[in-house]
Amino acid sequence: MKRTILLVGVGGQGTILAAKVLAQVGLNLGMDVKMSEIHGMAQRGGSVVTQIKMAEKVYSPLIENGEADEIISFEKLEAQRYLPLLKKNGSIVYNDQEIAPMPVVIGAAQYPGNIEAVLAQYTSQVHKVAASQLAAQLGNQRAVNILLLGTVAAGWQDTPKQVWLDALTAVIPARYLELNRKAFEVGYQYGQ
Repeated sequence: MKRTILLVGVGGQGTILAAKVLAQVGLNLGMDVKMSEIHGMAQRGGSVVTQIKMAEKVYSPLIENGEADEIISFEKLEAQRYLPLLKKNGSIVYNDQEIAPMPVVIGAAQYPGNIEAVLAQYTSQVHKVAASQLAAQLGNQRAVNILLLGTVAAGWQDTPKQVWLDALTAVIPARYLELNRKAFEVGYQYGQ
């Protein structure tokens, strides 16, 4: 089994925590895992990109154009921004949330209105998740990241659910574990 995954979001969305859980899933499966983080003014709403590769042997975590099996996006525009890295027929799981980047905030640009169509033209495997709304129903918007992972987990037919739950336990601090397990379950059900 080999997987190349790109996680993209905006600063403060929990992208890196989700990446750590995902990396732990790979380790739990006995794979070699490499992870790389790129923070672009993350504390001011800039992009946060995490690249993960898992396989029997991984030499570099860096993902080249057309190489990613999957994009997990915490914000809609970020999914579109990193499409060139997705391989043909790769899959996209994205949160249906819009966070205006700085050019939109200052009025120098408009938030694109056709993102869903662009994503659908790129691959037929696009999964929109109302993760922000679902996390709000759980009582904590910060659970979006793990909720999205639950949706991804439902699509990984070759990986037992327990592997994901063990990864959550290994990475999430105990005082937040119950909330994150609930978020994971909501995302998992959403993804089936």
